[in-house]
Amino acid sequence: MSKRFAFLGKQSVVFEEFGLSRPQQHEVKVRTLASLMSTGTENIIFNRLFEKDSHWDRWIEYPFYPGYSVIGEIEELGPDVEGLKKGDRVAIRAGHASHHLVKDAGCTLIPDKMDPKVAAWFALAKIAFMGAKAAQYSLGSGVLIIGAGPIGQMSVRWANAAGVYPILVADTELMRLELAKNGGATHVMNQAITGDQSLVSAAMGGNLPSIVIDTTGNAQVFSLALPLVAKFGRIVLLGDTGFPAQQHLSSDVILNGLTIVAAHDSHITSEWTEARVFKLFFDLCHTNRFSLDDLNTHVFKAAQCTEAYRIANEERGKSLGIVFDWT
Repeated sequence: MSKRFAFLGKQSVVFEEFGLSRPQQHEVKVRTLASLMSTGTENIIFNRLFEKDSHWDRWIEYPFYPGYSVIGEIEELGPDVEGLKKGDRVAIRAGHASHHLVKDAGCTLIPDKMDPKVAAWFALAKIAFMGAKAAQYSLGSGVLIIGAGPIGQMSVRWANAAGVYPILVADTELMRLELAKNGGATHVMNQAITGDQSLVSAAMGGNLPSIVIDTTGNAQVFSLALPLVAKFGRIVLLGDTGFPAQQHLSSDVILNGLTIVAAHDSHITSEWTEARVFKLFFDLCHTNRFSLDDLNTHVFKAAQCTEAYRIANEERGKSLGIVFDWT
């Protein structure tokens, strides 16, 4: 029997068996090698941290099957599968489970020598790519990235790959800031955002950033970020809060002519499909232009899921990439 994680309700996770059929036309059966916890999304759901009538409230029903970032090996091919063979290692958008049936079009080959536990960052990288796309970076444009969690780390790396300078990252955890510097951050602030312009401008050589990306998912950060954007600048909401009614505008928006844009995992287009973003991510990793070194702070066997979610909730300052080893 196959196994998977299931949230049965608030702060309740089980490791359960489930059945899986044979692959049908254009389907493949994938055996999971590694899956990465999305600590932001999964902890919002695990703890039910969202307000009534929000999009989270309309989406979440228990039992809920978490996860969306899996690296696996193809075990079986259905009829008419194209471009894949048994034994190929692929990235798929799927939950934390030992086996999956997926369409062949939903599989992206990963580089031959890439560690599956590292490759599993592909889905979070794709989310941050949507933020980079919404930011409309130009060479030399300065950016402040608020939050150095998993999405913040990926945001740093896309900004660095795009030639952004300077890249300032704000977070309260020194460990996360060190990892941000490894990924291309040129300046860091080891403190919470307060709306104080002088702290940000001092860190950026006397200027405010033309782009601010809020990756935190903390509803209170939005209004504090608005004074930190330069005149006619742009703020990108990338963290998806469970409490959108608590996000408030300030007079900075109209006085400084700010542009507010939002980015979400679902914002794919006919030009930038998931497959194209994933391929770009793996190509940049393969050519050493996108560093993922040391981002995985914890590796658990799948059966240790209860402990993994405890760590994700109780030791957030000491954890970042929480990956499950299914081998």
